[in-house]
Amino acid sequence: MSSRLMNVSGRETTNSVSHFILLGFPSSPEMQLLYFGLFSVTYTLTLMGNAAIACAVWWDQRLHTPMYILLGNFSFLEICYVTTTTPNMLANFLSTSKSISFVSCFAQFYFFFSLGCDEGFFLCIMAFDRYLAICRPLHYPHIMTQQLYTRLIIFGWSSGFILFITPVALISQLPYCGPNTINHFMCDPVPLMMLSCSEDTTTQSIYSTFNAVFMIGTFLFILCSYALVILAVLQMPSAASKHKAFSTCASHLAVVVLFFGSVMVMYVSPGSGHPVEVQKIVSLFYSVITPLCNPLIYSLRNKDMKAALRKVFATEISVHKT
Repeated sequence: MSSRLMNVSGRETTNSVSHFILLGFPSSPEMQLLYFGLFSVTYTLTLMGNAAIACAVWWDQRLHTPMYILLGNFSFLEICYVTTTTPNMLANFLSTSKSISFVSCFAQFYFFFSLGCDEGFFLCIMAFDRYLAICRPLHYPHIMTQQLYTRLIIFGWSSGFILFITPVALISQLPYCGPNTINHFMCDPVPLMMLSCSEDTTTQSIYSTFNAVFMIGTFLFILCSYALVILAVLQMPSAASKHKAFSTCASHLAVVVLFFGSVMVMYVSPGSGHPVEVQKIVSLFYSVITPLCNPLIYSLRNKDMKAALRKVFATEISVHKT
């Protein structure tokens, strides 16, 4: 009889948390309004920049090549990625409760990290595309066919959503009996695991291994691809060809370093005990700042993209005038 009572009370304790409190950036109401204004501008610029690139690729026939089609998909992915967390963060700046339901918290966790995983795969696909274009230029049209890059795009979009089912399922099944305050601006898996009633080292180990294999594997694939590209570029006889190839690769590598550099600091070893404020700043960097910078990085050094963007903005201006 007593064991049954213990089991019932154990279930009630486990299910006692129905929502979480996202502390975000604790400060005075005036500072919260300042943060709201600052991140609203950042979010708007991110949406505009990435949407402009996606529209430029869609509308300009000259950009209907594998490299730009992949870039257009990557820009649209960035819009989805930043939208999983920023609107909720903005709402919390104006809210006094700052609460998020248990289901919504894990939904945010799933979509944010699935799309982040997709970003890693898209960066690999883009590196592979540049490797083929520069190292195998004669075979490139026959290898990178419409059928192949369509399959690669489908793979890039779907892989993260498939892979992250397991980590989300494992962490959501941990017992949460209070406290329910997450000292973060989003539902991050590291503080979520720290809130669990029991220290499940198995789940932590599986999650750490998953992150390490994914991030180190994709990062090494990208580095090897660009190392081969750089070797091929150095052997090019034409200075103009070298400059164009290096410009393209430099922008891609800049995005790779921004994304993987910050993410690896946080998630390869989640048990390493980074200070809370450092966790927030690093998370802010890869979740808000990187998506803002990517359109600038990809467009500033690319003449074709700049010309296409001018056409997009010129079309919008003429529409507003009429």
